[in-house]
Amino acid sequence: MTGAMESARHLAGRVLGVDLGSVRIGLALSDPTRTVASPHSVLKRSREHAADHRAILDLAAEEEATTIVVGLPLSLSGAKGPAAKAAESEIAELQAAAGEHVTVVAHDERLTTISAERSLDEAGVRGRDRTAVVDKVAAAVMLQSWLESPGAKTR
Repeated sequence: MTGAMESARHLAGRVLGVDLGSVRIGLALSDPTRTVASPHSVLKRSREHAADHRAILDLAAEEEATTIVVGLPLSLSGAKGPAAKAAESEIAELQAAAGEHVTVVAHDERLTTISAERSLDEAGVRGRDRTAVVDKVAAAVMLQSWLESPGAKTR
């Protein structure tokens, strides 16, 4: 496939948003036009990244996502601390597992969990119900931010 055809193919599919956590991975999905992000599901972390990455890539294939956007937990100043460096390493592993079929990109996720928590507060979601959804809501907030960023429709 030529470079232009390959780029066009990647722009044709949905986008899967991933919020990497140490215990759970929040997942969100865009609509086919890459306009709106919606919470999708929460994946419980396994003991190995490779198994988690297979599950993420399986979901991407099932939902016809051609791009995966992974939240990068930068500090408020924008610096890369230990969490961001660990995420970058995992993003590289995910891209290697995805091969050429899916594009994996990082996106600043500063304040997404805070935004998700605020939305859940406003909706009156508490306790176990909140724990069950906060990660996928945070993934949707991060993915929506990416979808609204300049150039997202061309990546």
